[in-house]
Amino acid sequence: MKYITLGKSDLKVSTVGLGCMRFSSLDENEADAFVKGVMDLGVNFFDHADIYGRGDCEARFGKVLKNNPGLREKMVLQSKCAIVPGKMYDFSKAHILSSVDGILKRLGTDYLDVLVLHRPDALGEPEEVAEAFDQLQAQGKVRYFGVSNHNPGQILLLKKYVKQEILVDQLQFSLAHGGMVSRGMEVNMTTPGAADCDGGVLDFCRLNDITIQTWSPFQYGMFEGTFIGSDKFPELNQVLSEMAQKYNITPTGVASAWILRHPAHMQLIAGTTKTGRMAQICQGADVTLSREDWYKLYLAAGHILP
Repeated sequence: MKYITLGKSDLKVSTVGLGCMRFSSLDENEADAFVKGVMDLGVNFFDHADIYGRGDCEARFGKVLKNNPGLREKMVLQSKCAIVPGKMYDFSKAHILSSVDGILKRLGTDYLDVLVLHRPDALGEPEEVAEAFDQLQAQGKVRYFGVSNHNPGQILLLKKYVKQEILVDQLQFSLAHGGMVSRGMEVNMTTPGAADCDGGVLDFCRLNDITIQTWSPFQYGMFEGTFIGSDKFPELNQVLSEMAQKYNITPTGVASAWILRHPAHMQLIAGTTKTGRMAQICQGADVTLSREDWYKLYLAAGHILP
């Protein structure tokens, strides 16, 4: 497993992190074994959100920590807040502070390594966010902060008031959801891949030392399914199989390696609950695709080179 520094911090994190959105599907024994198995693979980063399982995922994870004293200090814990399910997004100071208290209680820990604002709040006031961040940091409840699904302008607006570094921006990215790359490749074109849907967030994050965390790294569309093995992506799967044989890993490992090959040094967040599948994903962290192979996969996914 390779490790990177998360943004401008002292946090050394595995390039593959575990996303805990489905964690509540595991019973107590399964959850315990899964966390230990994942850590045996070299994974030390765990990503939560207060809406995952409406808090059940954090609570189940908290039982693992309770049953294994000392485990907490061997991992980097991140959680997200601001989504009020089915109602609104909320960046108010009161909501952020209350959310963190709930997260810490469910996880059974005194602090989060990273707190992430989950999705931009149209009514958010950055001054309130700054006050919340200052209080949480002063109280020792949160060490670092980040955002998710934010564009450069939204991050700059926050940074005008927030004195803490923004370590991460969590964004959807995969071979089949490669707009962050394609719009940079198809500059000044009228092709679909040239559409600017994020304000150039990839280059912005690189310029500002913000780590991009990729969610749904094996999905196409918005939770429509995985492209690996899908008959909707025959050419891509053929090339994935070829690369799997060449690098002696699985197609899943190749798809992982494709993301991690990018010079932005992204962190891949995988949402599996299977240790075996996590092992396949982690294979990608130890493989460096050649430039030619990276582009071959890019083209096979349906992107173009103008």
